[in-house]
Amino acid sequence: MMITEEKFYKNRRNFLKLGAGALVANEAIAEELLKLKELVPSDSEYAFNYVNFYEFSTNKSDCVEYAKKSNLEKRAINIEISGLCENPMTLNDISQFKRVDRVYKLRCVEAWSMNLPWGGFMLKDLIALAKPTKEAKYIKFTSLYDPSIFPDQASSFGVIEYPYVEGLRLDEAMHPLTILATHLYNKPLLAQNGAPIRLVVPWKYGFKYIKSIVKIEFTNTQPISTWQKYNPKEYGFYANVNPNVAHPRWSQARHRVLGSFFKEDTELFNGYEEEVAFLYKDLDLKTNF
Repeated sequence: MMITEEKFYKNRRNFLKLGAGALVANEAIAEELLKLKELVPSDSEYAFNYVNFYEFSTNKSDCVEYAKKSNLEKRAINIEISGLCENPMTLNDISQFKRVDRVYKLRCVEAWSMNLPWGGFMLKDLIALAKPTKEAKYIKFTSLYDPSIFPDQASSFGVIEYPYVEGLRLDEAMHPLTILATHLYNKPLLAQNGAPIRLVVPWKYGFKYIKSIVKIEFTNTQPISTWQKYNPKEYGFYANVNPNVAHPRWSQARHRVLGSFFKEDTELFNGYEEEVAFLYKDLDLKTNF
């Protein structure tokens, strides 16, 4: 067992006392807490070949094959920033943002997980640049719509409604653990992993990690996310990992780490409870799932 250094322990106690505003200014504490977890990255073969990207296919293997033909990796980042903000823009230069590299546990609602080494930048840095107005309470994300490369978008029998839409509360988006990822295993994102840029929110289920983002909008109303719209009884807006709330068709209490024979217990907030629980202190996590 690893022994927690005293300075980290004290910082953790301070971290838990922080409000949302103070938290943003104390990202160094979040970094220290992440170091304590010491996650070992999963084999990259899982990350590159065991993926969900329904725009390509619902079949994981077919998804990868279609992705290889898409040339998504060659697309430049081009995100429209709009809505309730003082500085709307088209974002295509991310060199202005500080690079962060984080190993996060990805937990899928399908009851499997893997540890992934992401590279990118904190979403809060982009938010600071956009300067949301005081009316802004949420952020709406929209993914690329291009039926010429996405078979399911071109089909009249598409599985879900496109373009894919996701959302966060503004305070969730401002949390220093929330990042926009451009790299995986220290290489630019592959098409099947959401090139050229995607959202990563480690305490939420993977369907929240919207891929190939082309639009970010600040709103005062809660966005209706794609899977929430498809089936609100199975996929809630918050998508916080909670072992005590079962998917209507299967339990979330345990999951299988890819590459491991045995299942393990699922942790509340995917193991990031200390870092994010304060965001939901007044929320019923069983009804707001």
